[in-house]
Amino acid sequence: MPDDTQILGHCPDCNERITTAWTLVEYEKDDGTEGVWADCPGCGDVVAPE
Repeated sequence: MPDDTQILGHCPDCNERITTAWTLVEYEKDDGTEGVWADCPGCGDVVAPE
């Protein structure tokens, strides 16, 4: 079972901490690295956590 408390990063808009529980989409970027889009629990925007 995944650990929903693992931190993905912070919201680039409001700096709220975002955990894996807020993940919406995981994808592979053109350079081979993993990208993530998540719902920010602070401001409600869909963001790429930094």
